[in-house]
Amino acid sequence: MTPGAVRPSADRLGRLLNLVPYLLARPGIEVAQAAGDLGVTERQLREDLELLWVCGLPGYGPGDLIDMAFDGDRVTITYDAGIDRPLRLTPDEALALVVALRMLAETPGMANRDAIERALAKIEHAAGDLAGAPVAVRMPGSDDRLATLRGAVERGRALRITYYAQTRDQTTQRVIDPIRLLMVEGRAYVEAWCRRAEAVRLFRADRIDALAELDEPANPPPSAELHDLRDGVFNPGAELPLITLRVGRGGRWITEYYPCEDVRPDPREPDEWIVTLRVTDLAWAQRFVLGLGPDATAVSPPELVERVRDAATAALDAYAAPVTETL
Repeated sequence: MTPGAVRPSADRLGRLLNLVPYLLARPGIEVAQAAGDLGVTERQLREDLELLWVCGLPGYGPGDLIDMAFDGDRVTITYDAGIDRPLRLTPDEALALVVALRMLAETPGMANRDAIERALAKIEHAAGDLAGAPVAVRMPGSDDRLATLRGAVERGRALRITYYAQTRDQTTQRVIDPIRLLMVEGRAYVEAWCRRAEAVRLFRADRIDALAELDEPANPPPSAELHDLRDGVFNPGAELPLITLRVGRGGRWITEYYPCEDVRPDPREPDEWIVTLRVTDLAWAQRFVLGLGPDATAVSPPELVERVRDAATAALDAYAAPVTETL
């Protein structure tokens, strides 16, 4: 995991953990002063405060969540949800934390692994029986595959891989020069110079069907530029096709899973949304819409509408064709 990919979330978590005790010690502090003390903008601090409003104890109902009061530009914590008291974990909570820390310790490219292992050892020691709990943590992609990728990166060796590209629904063979192994949005990736594409590419570990380390050094060109992953793997630009879909309740999940440029209710159908997003290509969009079934309808561009209609018609025709029985 690269610092650029995880620092925004890690920095915000650190701020939130410090924010409540800071405000408890300074009731009625001005937002501008608090922002200055914490080294963030007023806008960022207000966004953090809005997030605190939905943080608290399990149950997450009235009386469980952190609460605060605003008086003009001043803020006061009125309920801290017990964050000012020493943390006491239940056995289930301790086990969940152990699993999370073991997963972090196994994350490819994770920095400060020693600190994670020390924290894990302390919690397991304090939790007693959890140290020997039958908990196995595996990251996405097989252990052998990740071990081979990690070894190739550490030894600086080229790889020959067989890779499935979901966007094109195509499996190809290529030789890559690994640069780094990382974890983004819960998925393991190897970032490498692809000799076939003559560019830096991200390869998802669980889509590598076969790989072999070559007896030659990895040699990415000096001009190779690594991806900026602070906003995730897919960062759609204006050069990509823009599509519009009408989605029902069962398809609304796509607005949380994919970066959308516009989401609005359909004025004609209150239970449906009009969703606009960019895609890598229309072939992928066609498979995407067909996969959503009755929960999505292609609205634009016309080429996508035609592609979906033709594919659906062909599928229906195949079902309508008479079946010839053979003995």
